Amino acid sequence: MTDRRIRTAPAAAAALAAVASVALAACGGAASTAKAGAAAPAGTPSGASATASAGSSAGASTAPHAAPSTPRTQPTKSASPTSGSQDVAACTNTSKLAGWSDRRLAMLTLAVPVDENSTSDVTSEVAAGAGGVVLFGNSAPADLGARLAALKANVPGHLGLLVMTDEEGGGIQRMANLVGNLPWPAWMGGNWSAAQIQQATTAVAQKMAAAGVNMDLAPVVDVDGTDAAPSATNPDGWRAFSGDPSVVSQDGVAYLKGMMAGGVIPVVKHFPGIGGSNYNSDLGPAHTIPWSSEQQVGMPPFAAAVAAGAPAVMVSNDTVPGVTSTPAGLSPTIINDELKGRLGFHGLVVTDALDAKAISAAGYSVPAATVQALRAGADMVMFSLGPDVPGVTSATATAITTAVADGQLSRARLIDAANAVLTARHVNLCQG
Repeated sequence: MTDRRIRTAPAAAAALAAVASVALAACGGAASTAKAGAAAPAGTPSGASATASAGSSAGASTAPHAAPSTPRTQPTKSASPTSGSQDVAACTNTSKLAGWSDRRLAMLTLAVPVDENSTSDVTSEVAAGAGGVVLFGNSAPADLGARLAALKANVPGHLGLLVMTDEEGGGIQRMANLVGNLPWPAWMGGNWSAAQIQQATTAVAQKMAAAGVNMDLAPVVDVDGTDAAPSATNPDGWRAFSGDPSVVSQDGVAYLKGMMAGGVIPVVKHFPGIGGSNYNSDLGPAHTIPWSSEQQVGMPPFAAAVAAGAPAVMVSNDTVPGVTSTPAGLSPTIINDELKGRLGFHGLVVTDALDAKAISAAGYSVPAATVQALRAGADMVMFSLGPDVPGVTSATATAITTAVADGQLSRARLIDAANAVLTARHVNLCQG
């Protein structure tokens, strides 16, 4: 997700810890650097907000090499059988969701964008059952927590709401004025130990949670050692911890553990890794490095994050040479075979911004891309802040329900996606 505003970033390497706003969504680039010895964290530099993303893409397939993904774990509540009685069927989120309307299920898979200074703008969408909201802006209001509490009061059934934003560090921070500043990840990777990264992100997460924000669209675990600010031709740069997969793995896990310790859900991105991507997918078609290289360089940090218990993963809008000629977030091979099958991930799968130019260039509108993303295995979709959020939201929900009615999207898949959103929010429909 991005507001696509570009500001000039410092060119010197020392400016890695400084604030530089850049306009790009969740995308990446690659190179290689080694991690310097961790230094004590001198004062954390200030950070402004600029961008970040969320979207998804269409899928091709290669020969299936991974075992099919297993069903998502569900909360259950079963009655204890008494003498002479028959067992009572266990209650699960899935069984409860089966009784919901297709429209309500569809809305639960949508994360709608809103300016962090005007959160009431999406009251209607939240009241209609939107599963989440994505905050955009450069400086959050002091009373953000109260505003979000008022917004959450409109959630049907008071089942909670995923409130997310981009707090990566450096030039990509949206509420640093409330939660404190983090340096660019490249600076963290070169100067802080994993323990220091975890400590810093825990502190930020605690303040995010206190302000009502429960999800961070970070960390970036792309492998990119380029010593430069993100750009149109290199969407990662300083957004990445390092060009060394082992360093990215270690620091990415530290970052996500810090967020979780502070009460915030981290979203690891941008699967399967866009380090070395030839372009920013927000701005046009982009592709990753070849699949043979991606498996050796880009995938290990995601495998480490999944093994460490990452609760959510964002899939990129890049195509992957050798696997899919359509954006990764729309590819069942990337999501089902690789992420869920090979890596064994069974958490929340989130798309990158579906209004990205890479998506439209592939022939998809936001509603059409949403249907394909859900078919491919994604659970929640996003699009950027624009002039007609209500219209895009309604059209997208309608596209989902129409696809179910026409048989293009199975209702079981939609229920599974909705359950993933509820599971991420720790909602058990069988309680209360």
